[in-house]
Amino acid sequence: MSKEFQKITEQSSKYRHLENMSTHELLENMNTEDQLVPLAVQKEIQAIESLVDVIAEQLQKRGRLFYIGAGTSGRLGILDASECPPTFGVSADLVNGLIAGGDKAIRKAVEHAEDDTDKAWKDLENHHIHKEDVVIGIAASGTTPYVIGGLKACQQHGIITGCIVCNPNSPISKVSDFPIEVIVGPEFVTGSSRMKAGTAQKLVLNMISTSVMIKLGRVKDNKMVDMQLSNAKLKKRGSLLISEALGVSEEKAAELLKLHGGVRKAIDHETHQ
Repeated sequence: MSKEFQKITEQSSKYRHLENMSTHELLENMNTEDQLVPLAVQKEIQAIESLVDVIAEQLQKRGRLFYIGAGTSGRLGILDASECPPTFGVSADLVNGLIAGGDKAIRKAVEHAEDDTDKAWKDLENHHIHKEDVVIGIAASGTTPYVIGGLKACQQHGIITGCIVCNPNSPISKVSDFPIEVIVGPEFVTGSSRMKAGTAQKLVLNMISTSVMIKLGRVKDNKMVDMQLSNAKLKKRGSLLISEALGVSEEKAAELLKLHGGVRKAIDHETHQ
């Protein structure tokens, strides 16, 4: 018999009469709840590991990674995807975030967008989704129709699926080959899953994308050697990385960075001279 679906994210807060709390009490209690999140993530390390390994394998076959979600979950996927090119120097289409309601939903909620079970697959088709890609559904509740429909269609087309949810045995987990269920418990404000659930999703997304990029060789030692040097701060950081790696002055490192146009190129060229 299948395990029962429990919507823990919607259960009543352990705290009552929040409006009567002092500012200090509000902050202390929220922080107490937040400390439960990394412990809940730790319980899912093995599940995260399995998903990371399959993503890295697919991306090495020229596959891509897609996140699909609605509301806060969709925005978190877009955030993680958008940070991969500047951090790791990968192409903008390697990691993709899709949100119910399209780009306008990034800033403002689009009414009923998440209720369309067919739209996620249509959005994925616009990106020419194929069998070497991996699609991860993100939804705190595990019940978002946009995500369920998208993952179900992916499975029907032989595309690997995963999910990040915060309720056990959810409908989304049932259409995921690699489900990650981070059970953080009721929110401080009842049902406000942008809080602990959103934090848990962000932590897991950080772990997935960073681990995958390391496995793809986008980090050397512990350094972002492929980061895009798009502003003065990042050029300064790039010079420091070269300085540390080669044992040269920061001024010399800046010259090498300008000469070679990238941290990895500068380090590799000077190391193999």
